[in-house]
Amino acid sequence: MWLLIFVVWLVMWAGGSYWYLFGKPSPFSIESVRPPGPREYDQKKRDKVIKQGFSVDKVPKDLDVIVIGSGIGGLTVAATLAKVGKKVLVLEQHDQSGGCCHTYVEKGFEFDVGLHYIGQLHENSLLRIAFDQITEGQLEFVELDQHFDTIQIGLGEEKREYTIFTGKTEMEAHLKKQFPDDIAAIETFFRIMKVSAKKTHYLATLKLIPKWLALFLVKTRIAHLFSPIFTLSGTGATDLVSTLTSNKDLHVIFSYLFYGVPPKDSSIVINALLIHHYKRGAYYPRGGASEISYHIIPVIQKSGGNVLVRAPVTQILVNKEGAAYGVKVKKGREEVEVRAPVVISNCGVFTTFQKLLPPEISMKQDVQDRLDMMRHGRGSFLVFSGFDATQEELGIVSTNFWLFKNNDMDTSMDEFFALSKEDAPENIPMMFITFPSAKDPEAKKRNPGKSCMTILTMVKYEWFEEWKDTTVRKRGDEYHNYKMRYANQLFAWACTIFPKLREKLVFQDVATPLTNMHYLGAQRGAMYSAEHNLDRFHAEAVARNRCNTPVKNLFISGQDVFSCGIAGALHGGLLCASTVLDHIVYIDLLFLKKKLKKQKAKELALLAKKIE
Repeated sequence: MWLLIFVVWLVMWAGGSYWYLFGKPSPFSIESVRPPGPREYDQKKRDKVIKQGFSVDKVPKDLDVIVIGSGIGGLTVAATLAKVGKKVLVLEQHDQSGGCCHTYVEKGFEFDVGLHYIGQLHENSLLRIAFDQITEGQLEFVELDQHFDTIQIGLGEEKREYTIFTGKTEMEAHLKKQFPDDIAAIETFFRIMKVSAKKTHYLATLKLIPKWLALFLVKTRIAHLFSPIFTLSGTGATDLVSTLTSNKDLHVIFSYLFYGVPPKDSSIVINALLIHHYKRGAYYPRGGASEISYHIIPVIQKSGGNVLVRAPVTQILVNKEGAAYGVKVKKGREEVEVRAPVVISNCGVFTTFQKLLPPEISMKQDVQDRLDMMRHGRGSFLVFSGFDATQEELGIVSTNFWLFKNNDMDTSMDEFFALSKEDAPENIPMMFITFPSAKDPEAKKRNPGKSCMTILTMVKYEWFEEWKDTTVRKRGDEYHNYKMRYANQLFAWACTIFPKLREKLVFQDVATPLTNMHYLGAQRGAMYSAEHNLDRFHAEAVARNRCNTPVKNLFISGQDVFSCGIAGALHGGLLCASTVLDHIVYIDLLFLKKKLKKQKAKELALLAKKIE
C-alpha cells in the first residue's frame, strides 16, 4: 500500500513539474519579431504613445492585471503577460512612461535620466532576445567603442588613468597590460566573473521554486554542493579581492561600477556581474532611451491593455480576505478605483508596503518581516549640462568616465556619508560622467549643433530632507544654492578632463534625491531602489526575497527582486511574469535561443553554398 501511494505521489509530482516547466504556452516566438520600422521623429506622435494621460474612459474593461510603475521592470512584466493574452494596465505617476528609461528635453537638449549604457546585447544573447520579444524587434542598439570606460584615480600629478575594453578575451588581456604585476589576481577575478555569470540562474531559481524547498536547499547547504555561487553571493567584495592582491588601484577596478554601497559591504558576485555585463560589448538604444517604452507599449496595447501616465496610485485595494483586488488612482481632487484580480508593483518594496498598502495591512508582522530584509538605498545626485557645440568641437567621446579622488573606496565612502550636510558638497569622493549625445548617432539629427553631458554621484537623502515638503522647482533660494554647491564641484571636476566644456555651457539642471522622488517615485531618491548590501545577497535572503508578497494577488517586479540597473530590473520583470503565470518563462527564452541559433546556422550554410 505505502509503495503504491509513493508511486502515485511520484507520478503526480513528475506530472506537475512537467506542467509547470513545459505545459503552458510560451509568451515568446520567432514569428512575433519583425524588422525594425522607420524611426519616428515627430514628438507629437511619440507623445501619443509614451505620454497618454490617465482618464477613466481610457481604462480597459475586464482587466487581468494592473502594474504600478512604468519602469523597465513594470513594462517587461506587462508586455510578457500581454503576449499570453492578458489585458494589462500600467499606471505611471510621472507625465511620461519609462521610469529610469525616459528622456527629457529642455531647451533643445535631450538627456537620458537613468540609462547610460547596457551590456549583454550581442547577437542571440538572452537579454537581446528578451528585448526583441517585448518590443517585437523594433528596438535597435548601437554598439559603443571597444574602449567603453575610463577610470581615473587620484588628483593632479598623482592621477592614474586606466581603460576598460570590451571583448571575450580582450577585456582581461587589456587589464593585464595595465597591471603586469597582478596577472594571477586578474585571472582569478575573471574566473569569479565567469562563475557568477554562468551560475546566476541558480540564485534566480531560488526565487521560483517553492520557498520551503529553496530554504531547505540553502539551510542544509545542499545547494552549495552544486555551485560556489551560493557561497560567493554572500562574500564581501573587499574581503575577497584583498586575498588576490594588495594593489589598491586594482581593488578600485574590480568595484568601480559604484551603486552607493562600499565594496566591503557589497557582494563580490554583484560587482563581478556588473563588469562581466560589458564583456561582450556596451550598447546604447538607437534614438535614445525613450525608444524602449515607445516600442514596448504597443505590445501591451495589442492584447487590449494600456499604459497611462499622470496616474499616481494612492492605495492598493485589499479585501477582507487579505487579497489585493485593485488600486486607487488620484485624478484631480478625486480618487478613482481601478480593479483587477492581480496587482503588480514596480515602485519598490518600501513604497509598496509602507505607502500603498492600507495601514492595517502594512503593520502585519509578515509584511514587516519582508521590509526588514531591505535597507533604503543611497540617493542619486545628477547634473545635466547642455552645450552649444558639437561633439568634435568639445572633444567629447562615447566613452564613460569614472573618477575617484583616491584608491580607498571603503574609507572614502564611509567618511563622505558620515559628513555633515554643510561639509558634504566640497568633499565628493567619486563621480560618473557620460555624454548621451555622443553615443547615439541620431542625436545629431534630432538636436543638431548641440551636445549634452550627465554627471552622477551618490549622496545622503538626509542632507536634503529639510526641503522634502516643498514643491518641485519652488523649493527656495537656500535649497538652490545648496544643490549648486554640489553641481559646481562636480562640473569643475569634469572640466579638468574636458576643458572646453565651460565656455560652451548654455544650460544646466540639477536633480537631487528630492527630484528623483518627485519624477521617478524613487523612495528617498534612490534610483537603484533598495540598498544592494551584502546581507541582501546571502543565499537565504535571495530565496526569501521573491516576487510573491504576504498579500495575496500582490506581486513585486523591478530592481528590488534581484539587482539594480536596466538589465537587473528587466530580469525582475521576467521573474515576476514567471511567478504570476506559474510558469518559468526563462525556459521559453532558452528554447527560443536554441531555435535562433539553428536558424542562424542554416542561413550561414545557405550563404556558404551561394558563395561556392
